[in-house]
Parts: sequence; structure tokens; C-alpha cells
Amino acid sequence: MKGFKIITSDKTEICFEYYHDVAPVTSKAFQSILPFTRTFNHARISGQEIWIDDVPPLDIIQENASVFTEPGEVVFGPSMPVRAKTANCFGIYYGEGKGLDACNIFGKVVESDRDKLKELGHQIWKNGSMEITVTTADSMG
Repeated sequence: MKGFKIITSDKTEICFEYYHDVAPVTSKAFQSILPFTRTFNHARISGQEIWIDDVPPLDIIQENASVFTEPGEVVFGPSMPVRAKTANCFGIYYGEGKGLDACNIFGKVVESDRDKLKELGHQIWKNGSMEITVTTADSMG
């Protein structure tokens, strides 16, 4: 369980590595709900991010949680504490951003796919929502 990948409607694949060292609970739980397909939207407030709020639910703790992310990082909103505005939201930052509430930062795009992720983010920003499949990645580049 090294990571996961997303597959866009035009069959572009983008790979991500889990942060096993700082977010082991989130990484393992996220892996357990794969695969799923959802329509991803572009964020309005949190910056250069694509996201969904209808992800299969995870009952996870808050770990490695922050509103501050690095470009390429992936986040999941924990269900606790109950006040969390981002509970069961899944986001992928392709550039600069700041979340509305603390999310678990649990992975990052592999370096070789960074440009593909930026291109995808710009495509969704300019053209609107896109259906994306999130699935397991056995070997990654």
C-alpha cells in the first residue's frame, strides 16, 4: 500500500503517495474505501484545489491536521471533532491553498505527475466539474 491514483475522464492517470509516517490511520482508512468514482469540483474559497464532499464516509481521528497545505497534497476531513466544517470532504491541492478547517493531510502527488495535476486543476477551474475515479496504485512512477 504505497499510494493511490486518480483516473480522469480522458484516461489521464495521476499517482499519489501516502504519508504513512504522519497519517497512518487516514492512509489505511482511505485505502479501504477504494475504488470510487465521483464528480470533482473546483474550490471557491480554499484556493487551487479540486474536491468532493460526497466521499464514502470514514470514521477517523484527526491526525497531521492543518488548514495549510503544500501544492500536490491530499486531504480528508475527519469526522471528529464534530464541529469540523470539512468532515468527509476529500481534496487535492494542485497549487497554493488554505482550507476552511483542519483536514488530515495524508499524501502527496508523485513528483513525476505534478504537472499533470496542475493541468487537471486548471482544466476543472476553467471548464467545470469532472468525473474522476480514485483507485489503488500498485506500482507508481
